[in-house]
Amino acid sequence: MARKTGSRIGVWIILGLLFFGLVGFGATGFGGTVRSLGKVGNKDVAVADYANELNQQIRAFAAQIGSPVSFPQAQALGIDRQVLAQIVTRRVLDNEVARLGLSVGDERVRDQVVQFPAFQDANGQFNREAYRSTLQRGNMTEASFETSQREDMARSLLQAAVLGGVPQPATYIDTLVQFVAENRSITYASIDATALTAPVPGATDSEIQAYYDANPDAYTIPETRAITYVWLTPDMISDTVQIDEQALRDMYDQRIDEFVQPERRLVERLIFPDTDAANAARAQLDAGEIDFDGLVAARGLSLSDVDLGDVAASDLGAAGAAVFAATPGEVVGPVAGPLGPALFRMNAVLAAQETTFEEALPDLRSELAGERARRVIDDTRTKISDLLAGGATLEDIAARSDMQLGQIDWTADTADGIAAYDSFRAAAAAATKDAFPELVDLSDGGIFALRLDNVTPPVLQPLADVTDKVVSAVLDANAQAAVVAQANELAAQIGPDTGFETLGLTPKTEAVLTRSSFVADTPPDFITQVFAMAKGEVKVIDAGTSAIIVRVDAIAPPDPADPQVVANRTQLGEAAAAGIAQDLFGTFADTLQRATKVEINQAAVNAVHAQFQ
Repeated sequence: MARKTGSRIGVWIILGLLFFGLVGFGATGFGGTVRSLGKVGNKDVAVADYANELNQQIRAFAAQIGSPVSFPQAQALGIDRQVLAQIVTRRVLDNEVARLGLSVGDERVRDQVVQFPAFQDANGQFNREAYRSTLQRGNMTEASFETSQREDMARSLLQAAVLGGVPQPATYIDTLVQFVAENRSITYASIDATALTAPVPGATDSEIQAYYDANPDAYTIPETRAITYVWLTPDMISDTVQIDEQALRDMYDQRIDEFVQPERRLVERLIFPDTDAANAARAQLDAGEIDFDGLVAARGLSLSDVDLGDVAASDLGAAGAAVFAATPGEVVGPVAGPLGPALFRMNAVLAAQETTFEEALPDLRSELAGERARRVIDDTRTKISDLLAGGATLEDIAARSDMQLGQIDWTADTADGIAAYDSFRAAAAAATKDAFPELVDLSDGGIFALRLDNVTPPVLQPLADVTDKVVSAVLDANAQAAVVAQANELAAQIGPDTGFETLGLTPKTEAVLTRSSFVADTPPDFITQVFAMAKGEVKVIDAGTSAIIVRVDAIAPPDPADPQVVANRTQLGEAAAAGIAQDLFGTFADTLQRATKVEINQAAVNAVHAQFQ
């Protein structure tokens, strides 16, 4: 188990730290004579590697936040330093691999290369022309790429040696399992203001003043920013875009699989390492010793891990006919497959569906019009940017383009109209009066620019203007205080064997609650408070507009034979070993780096950065 975990961590570290981009930084960006950023031990740090990975990280971050990221912004975020540190770490490991004489043969490198999807044709076969052209776009030669693959594979040998044999800490895992799987059985009942036996006192002048003074944020008008803006979205111009019917029919034909779907099934697939394990699981299932859910849990998996979703018969290979002949809930198999023998549970039948061209036409027209509208907006960006750069006001922009002029009194709570867009809210919050209006993207392909006209600071409204609201809040607070007080009186009368019904309460019970359980109509910290109670303890929990009287009836340790407990133990053990392995590898890499001479040419780094400006 430890060796398997270490191997898995090695793979993730390789993928996380050492993934290199095949999408190049441009056709001609780094074709000069400078090929190296420096040396790590006896290993060169290639300019192309740094440029490709830096470009990839910037693009990935831009995709994550949903807006373009300039290189100065990336530098401010430290992305360039992070990428350089990752590459240095990789070359430190490569240097150690070379020192130890570790390597892999040509055949293993070949097997690795031909498996890259980017190098395969439509039939999944290795295509040398695709190999050559993809590497050329990435500014790499076949020799340099194959060398990088050889180094990656040799590095994985070193990582496996470091990470292999990491033990699972038994005491730590036992403690975690005890915490996660220990359970409670409770009885509880809820009361609200309708159960009060005495009227709620009214709000006195002193209470009103005290509540107002204690809760100023509730009666403060937040900072308000008067903003003028121009914007243009695809929806604004999609009706003016001309769409010919042939384009719509072509679009329908290209997506025919979406509109004409064969009969499908909702299926789960549980794969086993070998035929004996699959047959043994089938025997347990047939004997009624365990159900499919239990088999999944016993493998340390969740149902989401084995869910295939809705599939056609052709998606299931050899199992297709048997699964499609099954009734909902039936388990089929084991059936041999490319990943090993598997059991399949068929959960539901989805009938065949066909959407005609005429039925799909409104959606197709809307989608195609939206795409073309976005292209129209893209084509206007340069014109609008030039107008803004030339000193045109937003009013001028609206008069000389399709952009629409608007005004908004914006606060942090405003989320209507253009304020529904994250990019607008961010720009509105950051705007200053002397800022030059800039064109900014909207998430739907639209654009906008804004001008801050005025800022009104936060204002606490006078008590006289909000008296009604304060009185209502005080009455609510008084009512809740009375409810909690009455609940405490009832709770004082409840012992370990007292029936809640004898006190006029309507009890509910929950058995085998764990810390991950959810109880409807209770406050978010309900389970946390329950698990802080001792057996037989009775407590009143304030639920905001009601009070919950709860008694802990039983506390039980985890059942070691419970499949879910077994699964929890396996998952926690693997996670703990993985954490130890990751820390161990980090210490190993740091130690190597301190012992390895690292020379980075800052002028070469600056030259790379200049290409991103």
